[in-house]
Amino acid sequence: MAMDVVDYEIKGSEMQFVEIELDPGEAAIGEAGSMFFMDAGIAMDTIFGDGSKGGGGGLFGKLLGAGKRLLTGESLFTTVYTNQASAKQRVAFGAPYPGKILPMDLRQLGGTLLCQRDAFLCAARGVSLGIAFQQKLGVGFFGGEGFILQKLEGDGLAFVHAGGTVLKRELQPGQTLFVDTGCLVAYTPNVNFEIQYVGKIKTALFGGEGLFFAKLTGPGTVWLQSLPFSRLASRVFAAAPQQGGGREEGSILPGMAAGGLLGGILGGDDE
Repeated sequence: MAMDVVDYEIKGSEMQFVEIELDPGEAAIGEAGSMFFMDAGIAMDTIFGDGSKGGGGGLFGKLLGAGKRLLTGESLFTTVYTNQASAKQRVAFGAPYPGKILPMDLRQLGGTLLCQRDAFLCAARGVSLGIAFQQKLGVGFFGGEGFILQKLEGDGLAFVHAGGTVLKRELQPGQTLFVDTGCLVAYTPNVNFEIQYVGKIKTALFGGEGLFFAKLTGPGTVWLQSLPFSRLASRVFAAAPQQGGGREEGSILPGMAAGGLLGGILGGDDE
Protein backbone atom coordinates (compact mmCIF):
# COMPACT_ATOMS: atom_id res chain seq x y z
CA MET A 1 0.00 0.00 0.00
CA ALA A 2 1.51 3.33 -1.09
CA MET A 3 1.67 6.09 1.50
CA ASP A 4 1.53 9.83 0.97
CA VAL A 5 4.83 11.41 2.05
CA VAL A 6 4.07 14.76 3.70
CA ASP A 7 6.05 17.62 5.18
CA TYR A 8 4.99 19.03 8.53
CA GLU A 9 5.74 21.60 11.21
CA ILE A 10 4.65 21.45 14.85
CA LYS A 11 3.98 24.89 16.32
CA GLY A 12 3.20 26.17 19.78
CA SER A 13 4.29 25.36 23.29
CA GLU A 14 1.63 23.93 25.62
CA MET A 15 -1.31 24.04 23.20
CA GLN A 16 0.31 22.80 20.01
CA PHE A 17 -0.91 22.25 16.50
CA VAL A 18 0.66 20.44 13.57
CA GLU A 19 0.69 22.07 10.14
CA ILE A 20 0.93 19.57 7.26
CA GLU A 21 2.03 20.60 3.77
CA LEU A 22 0.41 18.61 0.98
CA ASP A 23 1.66 18.38 -2.59
CA PRO A 24 -0.99 18.29 -5.35
CA GLY A 25 -2.98 15.07 -5.00
CA GLU A 26 -1.69 14.26 -1.51
CA ALA A 27 -4.05 13.89 1.44
CA ALA A 28 -4.12 13.67 5.22
CA ILE A 29 -6.65 12.01 7.50
CA GLY A 30 -7.80 13.39 10.83
CA GLU A 31 -10.19 12.72 13.65
CA ALA A 32 -13.51 14.55 13.54
CA GLY A 33 -13.20 17.95 15.21
CA SER A 34 -9.39 18.08 15.14
CA MET A 35 -8.98 20.37 12.10
CA PHE A 36 -7.61 23.86 12.91
CA PHE A 37 -7.43 25.53 9.49
CA MET A 38 -6.82 24.67 5.85
CA ASP A 39 -5.95 26.45 2.61
CA ALA A 40 -8.67 27.04 0.03
CA GLY A 41 -7.30 24.44 -2.39
CA ILE A 42 -7.92 21.56 0.01
CA ALA A 43 -11.12 19.53 -0.31
CA MET A 44 -12.59 17.98 2.81
CA ASP A 45 -14.50 14.72 2.62
CA THR A 46 -15.96 12.51 5.35
CA ILE A 47 -15.58 8.83 4.61
CA PHE A 48 -16.65 5.58 6.23
CA GLY A 49 -13.73 3.82 7.92
CA ASP A 50 -10.17 4.94 8.52
CA GLY A 51 -9.13 6.51 5.22
CA SER A 52 -6.43 4.00 4.28
CA LYS A 53 -5.82 3.39 0.61
CA GLY A 54 -6.96 0.29 -1.20
CA GLY A 55 -10.65 0.42 -0.38
CA GLY A 56 -10.39 -1.84 2.67
CA GLY A 57 -11.55 -4.97 0.82
CA GLY A 58 -14.95 -3.71 -0.31
CA LEU A 59 -18.00 -3.04 1.81
CA PHE A 60 -17.20 -5.76 4.37
CA GLY A 61 -13.69 -4.39 4.87
CA LYS A 62 -15.02 -0.87 5.34
CA LEU A 63 -17.64 -2.08 7.84
CA LEU A 64 -14.96 -3.99 9.75
CA GLY A 65 -12.62 -0.98 9.83
CA ALA A 66 -15.41 1.33 10.98
CA GLY A 67 -16.42 -1.16 13.67
CA LYS A 68 -12.87 -1.23 14.98
CA ARG A 69 -12.89 2.56 15.28
CA LEU A 70 -16.21 2.43 17.14
CA LEU A 71 -14.72 -0.04 19.67
CA THR A 72 -11.94 2.43 20.49
CA GLY A 73 -14.49 5.14 21.23
CA GLU A 74 -13.89 7.03 17.98
CA SER A 75 -16.37 8.00 15.30
CA LEU A 76 -17.42 5.60 12.53
CA PHE A 77 -16.19 8.21 10.08
CA THR A 78 -12.83 9.77 9.27
CA THR A 79 -12.22 13.10 7.54
CA VAL A 80 -9.86 13.17 4.54
CA TYR A 81 -8.21 16.44 3.45
CA THR A 82 -7.04 16.27 -0.19
CA ASN A 83 -5.00 18.88 -2.03
CA GLN A 84 -6.89 19.45 -5.29
CA ALA A 85 -4.90 22.54 -6.27
CA SER A 86 -1.88 22.72 -8.57
CA ALA A 87 0.40 24.07 -5.82
CA LYS A 88 1.31 23.08 -2.28
CA GLN A 89 -1.45 23.58 0.29
CA ARG A 90 -1.50 23.38 4.07
CA VAL A 91 -3.90 21.92 6.63
CA ALA A 92 -3.47 22.10 10.40
CA PHE A 93 -4.75 19.98 13.28
CA GLY A 94 -4.96 21.23 16.87
CA ALA A 95 -4.34 19.40 20.14
CA PRO A 96 -7.53 18.85 22.19
CA TYR A 97 -5.92 19.79 25.56
CA PRO A 98 -2.52 20.95 26.90
CA GLY A 99 0.35 18.66 26.01
CA LYS A 100 2.60 17.71 23.12
CA ILE A 101 2.07 16.43 19.58
CA LEU A 102 4.41 13.56 18.71
CA PRO A 103 5.34 12.75 15.10
CA MET A 104 5.60 8.99 14.60
CA ASP A 105 7.38 7.73 11.49
CA LEU A 106 5.88 4.26 11.20
CA ARG A 107 8.54 3.17 8.73
CA GLN A 108 11.27 3.73 11.31
CA LEU A 109 9.15 2.04 14.00
CA GLY A 110 8.75 -1.20 12.05
CA GLY A 111 5.38 -0.40 10.51
CA THR A 112 3.21 -0.65 13.64
CA LEU A 113 2.56 1.47 16.71
CA LEU A 114 0.17 0.76 19.57
CA CYS A 115 -1.29 3.76 21.38
CA GLN A 116 -4.05 4.84 23.72
CA ARG A 117 -7.48 4.90 22.14
CA ASP A 118 -7.75 8.73 22.22
CA ALA A 119 -4.11 9.52 21.35
CA PHE A 120 -4.38 9.56 17.54
CA LEU A 121 -4.67 13.06 16.04
CA CYS A 122 -3.96 12.82 12.30
CA ALA A 123 -1.82 11.03 9.72
CA ALA A 124 -0.76 10.92 6.10
CA ARG A 125 -3.25 9.13 3.87
CA GLY A 126 -2.52 5.43 3.79
CA VAL A 127 -2.02 4.88 7.51
CA SER A 128 -4.42 2.20 8.72
CA LEU A 129 -6.22 2.57 12.05
CA GLY A 130 -7.14 -0.62 13.88
CA ILE A 131 -7.43 -2.01 17.39
CA ALA A 132 -5.40 -4.24 19.67
CA PHE A 133 -6.98 -6.05 22.62
CA GLN A 134 -5.41 -6.62 25.99
CA GLN A 135 -4.72 -10.32 26.51
CA LYS A 136 -6.94 -10.79 29.55
CA LEU A 137 -10.38 -9.25 29.30
CA GLY A 138 -11.06 -9.21 33.05
CA VAL A 139 -8.05 -7.20 34.15
CA GLY A 140 -8.34 -5.11 31.02
CA PHE A 141 -11.77 -3.87 32.01
CA PHE A 142 -10.59 -3.00 35.52
CA GLY A 143 -7.49 -1.38 34.11
CA GLY A 144 -9.59 1.27 32.38
CA GLU A 145 -7.64 2.97 29.59
CA GLY A 146 -5.41 -0.06 29.09
CA PHE A 147 -8.11 -2.36 27.71
CA ILE A 148 -8.56 -1.34 24.08
CA LEU A 149 -5.60 0.16 22.23
CA GLN A 150 -5.36 1.78 18.82
CA LYS A 151 -3.08 0.15 16.28
CA LEU A 152 -1.50 2.39 13.64
CA GLU A 153 -0.06 0.51 10.66
CA GLY A 154 1.77 1.58 7.52
CA ASP A 155 5.03 3.23 6.54
CA GLY A 156 3.94 6.88 6.68
CA LEU A 157 3.72 9.65 9.25
CA ALA A 158 1.18 9.61 12.06
CA PHE A 159 0.72 12.18 14.80
CA VAL A 160 -0.41 11.36 18.33
CA HIS A 161 -1.16 13.70 21.22
CA ALA A 162 0.02 13.32 24.81
CA GLY A 163 -1.06 15.32 27.86
CA GLY A 164 1.36 17.31 30.01
CA THR A 165 5.05 16.44 29.64
CA VAL A 166 6.16 13.53 27.46
CA LEU A 167 8.76 10.96 28.45
CA LYS A 168 10.30 8.61 25.90
CA ARG A 169 11.94 5.50 27.35
CA GLU A 170 14.04 2.88 25.57
CA LEU A 171 13.59 -0.42 27.38
CA GLN A 172 16.35 -2.99 27.21
CA PRO A 173 15.57 -6.73 26.90
CA GLY A 174 13.97 -7.85 30.16
CA GLN A 175 13.79 -4.32 31.60
CA THR A 176 10.41 -3.68 33.23
CA LEU A 177 8.56 -0.43 33.89
CA PHE A 178 5.34 -0.02 35.88
CA VAL A 179 3.09 2.81 34.69
CA ASP A 180 -0.33 4.13 35.63
CA THR A 181 -2.61 2.85 32.87
CA GLY A 182 -3.67 6.34 31.87
CA CYS A 183 -0.09 7.61 31.56
CA LEU A 184 0.82 5.25 28.73
CA VAL A 185 0.66 7.01 25.35
CA ALA A 186 2.21 4.55 22.90
CA TYR A 187 4.70 1.72 22.52
CA THR A 188 6.29 -0.38 19.83
CA PRO A 189 4.76 -3.87 19.38
CA ASN A 190 7.86 -5.72 20.58
CA VAL A 191 7.22 -4.37 24.09
CA ASN A 192 5.35 -6.87 26.26
CA PHE A 193 2.29 -5.11 27.73
CA GLU A 194 0.35 -6.52 30.68
CA ILE A 195 -2.12 -5.15 33.20
CA GLN A 196 -0.96 -6.02 36.72
CA TYR A 197 -2.85 -5.85 40.00
CA VAL A 198 -1.29 -3.47 42.53
CA GLY A 199 -1.49 -6.04 45.31
CA LYS A 200 -2.46 -4.05 48.39
CA ILE A 201 -6.06 -2.91 48.34
CA LYS A 202 -5.39 -0.41 51.18
CA THR A 203 -2.60 1.23 49.21
CA ALA A 204 -4.77 1.39 46.12
CA LEU A 205 -7.80 2.87 47.86
CA PHE A 206 -6.12 5.33 50.24
CA GLY A 207 -3.00 6.11 48.24
CA GLY A 208 -4.98 7.84 45.50
CA GLU A 209 -3.86 5.42 42.79
CA GLY A 210 -5.85 2.89 40.79
CA LEU A 211 -5.98 -0.83 41.44
CA PHE A 212 -3.98 -1.72 38.34
CA PHE A 213 -0.70 -0.78 36.67
CA ALA A 214 0.50 -1.25 33.13
CA LYS A 215 3.55 -3.53 33.18
CA LEU A 216 5.87 -2.86 30.24
CA THR A 217 8.78 -5.17 29.52
CA GLY A 218 11.46 -4.52 26.89
CA PRO A 219 12.95 -4.51 24.43
CA GLY A 220 11.26 -1.59 22.75
CA THR A 221 10.27 2.05 22.98
CA VAL A 222 7.49 3.52 25.13
CA TRP A 223 6.07 7.04 25.31
CA LEU A 224 4.51 8.26 28.57
CA GLN A 225 2.42 11.33 29.47
CA SER A 226 2.43 13.10 32.82
CA LEU A 227 -1.17 14.36 32.54
CA PRO A 228 -3.72 11.91 31.10
CA PHE A 229 -6.96 13.57 30.07
CA SER A 230 -8.91 11.31 32.44
CA ARG A 231 -6.88 12.65 35.37
CA LEU A 232 -7.36 16.25 34.25
CA ALA A 233 -11.09 15.72 33.77
CA SER A 234 -11.52 14.14 37.21
CA ARG A 235 -9.78 17.10 38.90
CA VAL A 236 -11.93 19.60 36.99
CA PHE A 237 -15.08 17.68 37.90
CA ALA A 238 -14.07 17.49 41.56
CA ALA A 239 -13.45 21.26 41.71
CA ALA A 240 -16.62 22.23 39.84
CA PRO A 241 -19.79 23.25 41.75
CA GLN A 242 -22.02 20.20 42.07
CA GLN A 243 -25.31 22.03 42.72
CA GLY A 244 -25.91 24.49 39.92
CA GLY A 245 -22.73 26.56 40.27
CA GLY A 246 -24.07 29.13 42.75
CA ARG A 247 -21.12 29.23 45.14
CA GLU A 248 -18.76 31.41 43.09
CA GLU A 249 -15.81 30.24 45.19
CA GLY A 250 -12.60 32.17 44.66
CA SER A 251 -14.30 35.25 43.25
CA ILE A 252 -13.81 38.55 45.11
CA LEU A 253 -14.84 40.88 42.29
CA PRO A 254 -16.96 43.90 43.31
CA GLY A 255 -19.66 42.92 40.83
CA MET A 256 -20.25 39.47 42.25
CA ALA A 257 -23.48 38.55 43.94
CA ALA A 258 -22.75 39.79 47.47
CA GLY A 259 -25.99 38.35 48.72
CA GLY A 260 -24.86 34.87 47.71
CA LEU A 261 -21.50 35.27 49.49
CA LEU A 262 -22.91 36.83 52.69
CA GLY A 263 -25.84 34.48 52.70
CA GLY A 264 -23.50 31.53 52.55
CA ILE A 265 -21.37 32.84 55.43
CA LEU A 266 -24.18 34.03 57.73
CA GLY A 267 -26.51 31.20 56.91
CA GLY A 268 -23.94 28.49 57.62
CA ASP A 269 -23.79 27.19 54.05
CA ASP A 270 -21.32 24.48 54.85
CA GLU A 271 -23.11 21.37 53.62
